[in-house]
Amino acid sequence: QLHVVESGGGLVQPGGSLRLSCAASGFSLDQYAIAWFRQAPGKEREGVSCISSRTGFTYYPDFVKGRFTISGDNGKNTVYLQMNSLNPEDTAVYYCAALRSFLCIVTPNQVGYWGQGTQVTVSS
Repeated sequence: QLHVVESGGGLVQPGGSLRLSCAASGFSLDQYAIAWFRQAPGKEREGVSCISSRTGFTYYPDFVKGRFTISGDNGKNTVYLQMNSLNPEDTAVYYCAALRSFLCIVTPNQVGYWGQGTQVTVSS
């Protein structure tokens, strides 16, 4: 079976860092792009990053560019999201997702498999 499981969320102070993990099962990272989405209370789910191991392409929207870094470990079949300089606006449930192809089309309708989500709270 194919699924992804994310972990690594928690409580962090403003300016701090967290590293999220997305463990993929049933497929290798070259088959499907892996994207991260987040959803804050009362807000739409939005894409925050993507990696295509097949092509080496990475994606970051402007609101995380320079702060977040996505990477993959093919040996562990795991994708990581390093989040630095966090602020309270980054508070959300973060979801890992395997997309429908290797392309980083970061929209919810392109998601093949969702993780269950991990809570990130940025607060003093």
